[in-house]
Amino acid sequence: MSGTGATEREPRLIHAVLDWPPTWFIARLLLVGAYLVGALAKLSDWPAAVAEQAHFGMSPPALWAAITIAVELIGPLLILAGRFVWLGAGMLGVFTFLAAFLANDFWTMAGQERFAATNAFFEHIGLVGGFVLAALVAEHARREGRL
Repeated sequence: MSGTGATEREPRLIHAVLDWPPTWFIARLLLVGAYLVGALAKLSDWPAAVAEQAHFGMSPPALWAAITIAVELIGPLLILAGRFVWLGAGMLGVFTFLAAFLANDFWTMAGQERFAATNAFFEHIGLVGGFVLAALVAEHARREGRL
């Protein structure tokens, strides 16, 4: 609608889903689930986690593997707990932003490889936006006394 002061109203079903208390938790779980799975996979195969960091030129790779696991566990847990969501979202947002540049340097590639890396890069940037939105929603809910 235009800026005439009229308000848009979602259909009743959508309104019910958005107002359903578990929706906020489920949305946060969907946002951070890949990071939790990644952390658990790295914990279950430490040598592969270290090798991954070495592959990306991170040195010392064991330190960076440990930092990655910590970020991938602590960030999601803060977001899911609804406490310090800004911190968890910030951790994952910065991590994801940096990883997008490190792992998806599409500007150095050509052909199909470039196409795939470009898509992955912008998907990661979209996740960063999702973390900003999660922090904004949590902050507004906290101000309104809902968190």
